[in-house]
Amino acid sequence: MRWKIEVFHKILKSGCRAEDAKLRTADRLANLVSVFCIISWRVLWLTMLARTAPETPPTAALTSTEIVLLDRLISDAGNRRTQPGTLIFYLTKLARLGGYLARNGDPPPGNMVVLKRPGFSGGGFI
Repeated sequence: MRWKIEVFHKILKSGCRAEDAKLRTADRLANLVSVFCIISWRVLWLTMLARTAPETPPTAALTSTEIVLLDRLISDAGNRRTQPGTLIFYLTKLARLGGYLARNGDPPPGNMVVLKRPGFSGGGFI
């Protein structure tokens, strides 16, 4: 479990860039870190679930609205190694929003690429 905690903190610090917040009050900072913790946990959970059970239906981790949005934003072309209608298929679509290329030799998408925004250096989607 320690490694998962370390990965969670990496997502929180590097992916969400929690340490870069320039908030002036403790209440605002606490609220921001609370949201970042939820985001970090969800990204970690989503990537770990997709790695351990890639054939899981996407509804196990994504809402129907999220699935529809991913279908509208990212075409099915380019998800060559994934079976349509699976969690790994939609995780790949989500990662492609962050610049993941999904080439044949690329490893499965990881936590940090899921958090990246296209055209934004340094990662962090908030």
